[in-house]
Amino acid sequence: MQEVYDFLKKCGTYYLATVEGDRPRVRPFGTVEIFEGKLYIQTGKVKEVSKQIQANPKVEICACDGGNWVRIAGKLVRDDRIEAKKHMLDCYPNLKAMYSAEDDNTEVLYFEDATATFYSFTGEPKVVKF
Repeated sequence: MQEVYDFLKKCGTYYLATVEGDRPRVRPFGTVEIFEGKLYIQTGKVKEVSKQIQANPKVEICACDGGNWVRIAGKLVRDDRIEAKKHMLDCYPNLKAMYSAEDDNTEVLYFEDATATFYSFTGEPKVVKF
């Protein structure tokens, strides 16, 4: 999982895919952290992406760095604990202008049963499960 985290941090921006009914939805994200041995992301509960994840928690992430990229497929699980929210916001202090660990909007989610596949134009894919 550390390799997945390091790659996402290096990329800075990754793209999260969800579904809404029968339509795919993709948008850029930038928050990613490891907390208590799990890979977390963050959003706001009032956003459509949150509603899509709650309706169908199976998501996929894609991030690119030059000729290398990773696709991460898995299930996102909401963690409503203040400690998890605080950890994320401490790692991204610029978000504290919009979010608080104590508010009802801040949402942190961790991956469960995830598979990351690293690709390049020149090598064989590498699979990491976490």
